[in-house]
Amino acid sequence: MSIGLIALLDDIAGLAKVAAASLDDVAAQAGKAGTKAAGIVIDDAAVTPRYVVGFAASRELPIIGKITVGSLKNKLLYLLPAALILSLVAPWAITPLLMLGGAYLCYEGSEKVFEALLPHEAHDHEAAVAEATHAPRSVEDEKVASAIKTDFILSAEIMAISLATIPELSFWSQAVVLAVVGIGITLLVYGGVALIVKADDAGMALARSDRPVSGLLRNGEPSGPDRALAPLTKALGRGLVKGMPVFLKVLGILGTAAMVWVGGGIIIHGLEEFGFAAIGHGVHDVAATAGHAVPAMAGLVEWLVSAAASGLFGLVVGAVLIPLVHYVLAPVARRLRGSSRKAAEPSH
Repeated sequence: MSIGLIALLDDIAGLAKVAAASLDDVAAQAGKAGTKAAGIVIDDAAVTPRYVVGFAASRELPIIGKITVGSLKNKLLYLLPAALILSLVAPWAITPLLMLGGAYLCYEGSEKVFEALLPHEAHDHEAAVAEATHAPRSVEDEKVASAIKTDFILSAEIMAISLATIPELSFWSQAVVLAVVGIGITLLVYGGVALIVKADDAGMALARSDRPVSGLLRNGEPSGPDRALAPLTKALGRGLVKGMPVFLKVLGILGTAAMVWVGGGIIIHGLEEFGFAAIGHGVHDVAATAGHAVPAMAGLVEWLVSAAASGLFGLVVGAVLIPLVHYVLAPVARRLRGSSRKAAEPSH
């Protein structure tokens, strides 16, 4: 009995070592996959704050909370199972679906540029599309829905990149890694967005406080450290209050640029996979030439030129899609919606 017990304990210890090694492997693979998707993560963080700008301060965190929940649903309930199933039964479908998502990003980003250049025409276009595709909703619900749709496309790219990074893992290990990456990236992105949008409120509190140290611990008169630090914390607070609107505006511009850059890049890469490599090769050649012209910063210059070219291509794609959506897809959607309403009405 004692020998059998020792053998059992030895087996349990062996299983524990294997489990620990598996967990370490999953953590390492999740870190590797998350690093590969870092570019999309940055784009996601740049895009999201523009959906919160313009709302009352009391609604900022609830809106981010709704978007975060929607993002987790996108990744864990829809994209993770879809990515695993497609990789097993129809891996050929992943690239076309990503290209469709890229086209949507190009459309969204180009629409923002259209709005900045021709606001009246852009308003008419948005009204026509909203009438065709949406039931009446509050502005907040509309913004949240739009943010979750954009997140879906960016999340799909994150999951696709992550899955392509771990082809050697088993099915269930891939599932765990994708779940870890999805949850981690979502919390990182939307936690960062929450800090960004609430920074002006924190700045206001700092600018008004005479007790930056003791105020954290107790009430009462300002202490010596308070009097020493208050001028610095007040200056920091005023800087945040004045600087955050400018920062958010710049971040909104970067978010729009990120949408057309990522969308254009997805489409260019997809075209290469289908044998249409001329655009991708052209972008690479132009970027390489620019990099060679500045050897000291060759890598950075190549990346910037490549991103700019992908963004320009994305703007062209979006510019083509805007009239297509306005004059073709939106009228078709209105007719289909009208037909479904008539079918749902009770006959007399």
